[in-house]
Amino acid sequence: MFRKIVVGVALLAGVVSAQNCFADEGTVKVLYAGSLVNLMEHGVGPAFEKQTGLHFEGYAAGSKKIANELKGKLRQGDVFISASPKVNDALMGAANGNQVTWYVTFAKSPLMIGYNPQSRFAHDFQTKRWDEVLEEPGIHIGRTDPKLDPKGMFTLELMKKAATLYGKPDLVQKTLGDEENPAQVLPEETLVGRLQSGQLDAGFFYSTETSDLKIPAVAPAPELKAQANYTLTVLSDAPNAAGAAKFVDFLLSAQGRDLLKAHGVDVVKTTVSGDAQAVPTVLKTAVESKQ
Repeated sequence: MFRKIVVGVALLAGVVSAQNCFADEGTVKVLYAGSLVNLMEHGVGPAFEKQTGLHFEGYAAGSKKIANELKGKLRQGDVFISASPKVNDALMGAANGNQVTWYVTFAKSPLMIGYNPQSRFAHDFQTKRWDEVLEEPGIHIGRTDPKLDPKGMFTLELMKKAATLYGKPDLVQKTLGDEENPAQVLPEETLVGRLQSGQLDAGFFYSTETSDLKIPAVAPAPELKAQANYTLTVLSDAPNAAGAAKFVDFLLSAQGRDLLKAHGVDVVKTTVSGDAQAVPTVLKTAVESKQ
């Protein structure tokens, strides 16, 4: 009797395992930079599902945070979309587990200073230079962690350049405080919500966020230019490599690129970095240079 129960449980486990495998084959897990939440969840994801019949499962966070989770085996995915090519480098090579062997740069998005139109500082952003407004007493500023997110790093770089350009050696300290200032540093995926709810008066966002979500924004002077350079790749240990390839193919297709443009992302000529020979054969045409 006991043996029959054991066999029955084993058979049931096999059925469940088979069902889970089948479910995994129908799901593509996309790990992406938090600045692309609206684009991925309301644009690309639904369109991909309609086009392929596969299920899109997204996870948004700072690009460096995702890379750290991948290196620490805390998270697994099929596709990785980063806001900075350098993040991919941290996942390449034997020392980093060879989780990334190639990646494609496909879009960019300049850094902007976005503000809440209901904020008492809104009029000042429309009439004064943005750095002067950020120095005003009582303003609540939001930004991301420079250790976990490229946007946070770009923010620091932008402010340091502004300090030099405008002859204000104490600008960074007066506006941002310490690099890890807990009063300002927030998870990338929550920054927009904090601004829209009025918890923040202003923050640093990519143009895809300000354009897509109708956030009033000020563009820094050309000399201060900082931007996200979006990349994507199929992770080496992707559970659903075939589905991942279909997602990359879709995102780089005419339909995918139109969606990127519609959500305020600047599409650029695709370039392959890393081991070009490792690009799956089914994606060779998709990743070839195109504008």
